[in-house]
Amino acid sequence: RQRFTIRFDLIAMLFIIFDIEVVFLYPWAVVFKRFSAESGLFILVEMLVFIGILLLGYIYAWKKGGLTWD
Repeated sequence: RQRFTIRFDLIAMLFIIFDIEVVFLYPWAVVFKRFSAESGLFILVEMLVFIGILLLGYIYAWKKGGLTWD
């Protein structure tokens, strides 16, 4: 019986965390057209901040070596 390494668990957790991003982005993209121009800009900026925070998390995981499979 083969055991999984800790590295596999880390990659799996990172996949789940960043996959949940899609769960939040999809409904936002569907209803974005319904907003007026004033509130639409605010909601767009909010989503860009959300994506920016996720991008920072991705870069952090990459720099720490969490995405390498060695």
